[in-house]
Amino acid sequence: MKKNITLIGINYFPEDSSTGLYTTQMSEYLAKNGHNVDVITGFPYYPQWEIKDAYKNRPTFMDEAHEGIKIHRYKQYVPRHPTFAKRILHLLDFTCGSIRNLFKVKKCDLVIAIVPFTTSILLGLILAKMRGAKLWAHIQDFEFDAARESGLAGGGGISCAIFSLLMKIEAWLLGRADMVSTISYGMLEKLKTKTKTPGYFFPNWVDPAEINPETSKPHPFLQSGKFKILYSGNIGAKQDWEFFTKIAEHYNQNDNVEFIVVGDGAKKQELLDKTSHLSNVHTHAPIDFSDLSDLLCSADLHILFQKNNVIDTVMPSKILGMMASAKPSVVTGNLLSETAKLFEESKGGYFVDSDNFTTVVGYIDSLQNNSELCESIARKYIIEKFGKTMVLERFASQVDLICANA
Repeated sequence: MKKNITLIGINYFPEDSSTGLYTTQMSEYLAKNGHNVDVITGFPYYPQWEIKDAYKNRPTFMDEAHEGIKIHRYKQYVPRHPTFAKRILHLLDFTCGSIRNLFKVKKCDLVIAIVPFTTSILLGLILAKMRGAKLWAHIQDFEFDAARESGLAGGGGISCAIFSLLMKIEAWLLGRADMVSTISYGMLEKLKTKTKTPGYFFPNWVDPAEINPETSKPHPFLQSGKFKILYSGNIGAKQDWEFFTKIAEHYNQNDNVEFIVVGDGAKKQELLDKTSHLSNVHTHAPIDFSDLSDLLCSADLHILFQKNNVIDTVMPSKILGMMASAKPSVVTGNLLSETAKLFEESKGGYFVDSDNFTTVVGYIDSLQNNSELCESIARKYIIEKFGKTMVLERFASQVDLICANA
């Protein structure tokens, strides 16, 4: 039965990475299955932390349509160098500015609020009360936990006080949703400590047709005859760039190994400064999603070095694409994390305790010297567990269920 569904989240088309990609594909799936879909969102800025050129001169409030979806935008404040305090301003500006767009939605049976931002739930709650709709909070990341674990919240003072207040607000908002979903089982367990609202496992997904080694072409960034080690994604505070630099320095005199970093983010300049003396590290701006398969499938090895105390917050969605490329990965993090269990089950590469330099170097050397090891068997596993069609079909069934009980 056709329903009126509104998604609220700051990241949306034309952003084609991370949360923006999944929110866009989620709403497009609902629209293609007959629902009327509105999206309340911001101006595209991620991962560059700068509003995209095509939108810079647009008015503060604007409406547009894409794939049959009505999109209502507010031009939010975007800090070029996002500190904890500036991120709070970023969050508050989007939240307050988007209230006006709520009134553009005349009919609504279900609101899906995408976290981050947690305050999207507040916007969703207001709209749900206005239109008599159900409220579903979908958590891509526990943003306040992530801020604390990655050090963004600081060690005390006003940042600590603000952080404590935000955690209380988070618990209050989650308690008023009709359903809360998260993208990993570990996050579902954490959710139980925050709210009694029913939880639902709604993971991110990968489309085997979009990341496909059989149809991909060599990407211009990875056409050397060297052993090509790739990191592709957000260059942010969760990744351990000091460890990355240490590994790259180890191979700087090895003419057969190079590191390619493709992405943008709050820590990009720091990474450029740390690696400016290294001739084997090449950094590139983000690519279009249409070229992602070529990029991922052209690598010999994928890497993701995460801080030990951050990895439990969320399972990085980029791992799905890494494994779908049928190339192995070396990932660091917490050995008790869900990501570690995923690697154990999928045989998609090697998961190593954070800061274990010797083990990581050993795996890289082994892979470099044995090309047969660079053919990962994880693609079949990841498609069976996280294939786009299967995940979104289950999601659509859950939408029908919650709407039927409205």
